[in-house]
Amino acid sequence: MTIAISCGEPAGIGPEIAAAAWSALRRDLPLLWIGDPRHLPEDTPWQAVDHPEDAARVCADALPVLVRDFGPPVLPGVATAAHAPHVIEAIATATALARAGRVRAICTAPIHKAALMSGAGFAHPGHTEYLAALCDVPRVVMMLACDALRVVPATIHIPLSQVPGALTAVVLTETLIVTHAALIRDFGIPAPRIAVAGLIPHAGEDGKIGAEEIDTIVPVLDALRAQGLDLTGPLSADTMFHADARAGYDAAVCMYHDQALIPIKTLDFSGGVNVTLGLPIIRTSPDHGTAFGIAGRGIADPTSMIRALEMADRMATARAGS
Repeated sequence: MTIAISCGEPAGIGPEIAAAAWSALRRDLPLLWIGDPRHLPEDTPWQAVDHPEDAARVCADALPVLVRDFGPPVLPGVATAAHAPHVIEAIATATALARAGRVRAICTAPIHKAALMSGAGFAHPGHTEYLAALCDVPRVVMMLACDALRVVPATIHIPLSQVPGALTAVVLTETLIVTHAALIRDFGIPAPRIAVAGLIPHAGEDGKIGAEEIDTIVPVLDALRAQGLDLTGPLSADTMFHADARAGYDAAVCMYHDQALIPIKTLDFSGGVNVTLGLPIIRTSPDHGTAFGIAGRGIADPTSMIRALEMADRMATARAGS
């Protein structure tokens, strides 16, 4: 069954990396692109389809497109306010198709959040929160994954000064439970091992540096261990990500954005994949933004998009067999 790609911001690199990913995967993985075909690179073979079920028979020879008319032409590197509602609609369409079982997963090309907010009153911080709202799910979790590492930040896009207050027992508990369940259901790991970072340097050194580990993190880990979760930590984050350490766990839960994203982007800058855990559908995305500075020049690296599509396919297979 097909994987749907929502077009993302048309003035960014989304259309060109989607076309490049189709070229790389077209004989192995049926894809469906939702967007305005005028935004694809001029040399992209594409064919309009009326139904996602038609994509598989087309994909080997042309990129199947569920055509949308975005109105005004696109200028690479410059977001157009009139395009914003159509970008949002493409995400909603892909999600609805996945929820109806008409595609096996979705992969979302990067959006420009400021353009959506100013052009269409987009009321969500980003893709992840919008997908949660579309699927009526109260709590989802962001994972970044590559072959060498899976990481989950418990808090995401907030100032570092706000992290200690945002890192509550409820937030950490829900993050760990969603991550554990997803490793089983979507990654086919029957008994997941999760390493948990501390918040303070050296994981607080038994309270000598700070009390967050003792007051918040340790009680959560103890309670979840009593429920059968295999959790290690809290660990000093500076010793968690070398090769020997990574061999001891299936995913690492970190306390804030950069604590999670710096190691994975150091290990595999081009091949990381953004995964939303806890949805009733499979959703992946390339782990980068719209890259306005190089849009339309044909030099964007499609590796992360290719890896995102391949991961979505594997996750859908694992979920179908769980």
